[in-house]
Amino acid sequence: MLEEKLSIVNSKSQTTRQNIKGFIHGENHQMILVDTPGFIDEPAYQLQLNMNSYIELALEEADIVVLVVDKYNLLDLNHPLVKEVLRVNKKTFLVVNKVDQCSQEEVKKLISHYESFLKPNEIICVSVELKLGKAGLIDLLLKHLPIHPPYYDHNDWTDRNMRFFASEIIREKIFSSYQKEIPYSTEVVIDKYSEKSSGESIIEAIVYVERESQKAILIGHQAERIKKISADSRAEIESYTGTKIHLFIFVKVLEDWRSKDKILEKFGYFNPKKIDKK
Repeated sequence: MLEEKLSIVNSKSQTTRQNIKGFIHGENHQMILVDTPGFIDEPAYQLQLNMNSYIELALEEADIVVLVVDKYNLLDLNHPLVKEVLRVNKKTFLVVNKVDQCSQEEVKKLISHYESFLKPNEIICVSVELKLGKAGLIDLLLKHLPIHPPYYDHNDWTDRNMRFFASEIIREKIFSSYQKEIPYSTEVVIDKYSEKSSGESIIEAIVYVERESQKAILIGHQAERIKKISADSRAEIESYTGTKIHLFIFVKVLEDWRSKDKILEKFGYFNPKKIDKK
């Protein structure tokens, strides 16, 4: 819905790990959109538990819950995500995506299925792939927004900084280039982001993996694979910022980082429930 890409776009699941806010500004409105991680039915690591907690936090803070569904992943009343949506009892929009891949009868059945237990305030059919329905969805959201002073400056378009987006771009290239456990076992940390007076920037990134074998796969023979990741990431960051980028990527092993609270907090994956208890 935003003109800028804020989160990783990839066919693999669990690519988004944190809530990311993007802003739509108008003459008389400011809309804050929150992209959340996908809900994980059976979390295997503390990281995945935290990711589910971010969804709960977003639901608690939201004025409107937008549930995006399609015919390929049917949710029912007993699904944990549906239970959370019903628990918070907020205005709910049912957005049926990928309607270009559905017959009219399939769309009707989908809507009927979700209406039976969700009772949405609004229903809209879209195709993200074909960019259909975006304007209609924004109009409906504006219709239901509460009256409130703006939370952010009109020049802002996200709550994240360039360090974050640089790390996400590198992580996206890893997700696109590797299979199986490698993408899910990696974390990208920007150790240095230095903007020079010449307009150029120097970025030093550390890619953490959990095992030495993963490090070897990530780097590749004669460092060919990590060089490709670096070149592709640098090109996209340069396109994103409009500046010349010097990117250096290092790979380190940090065993079982996905299951260790202190390391997760160091990486910015705070558990909202733990924060509430303090």
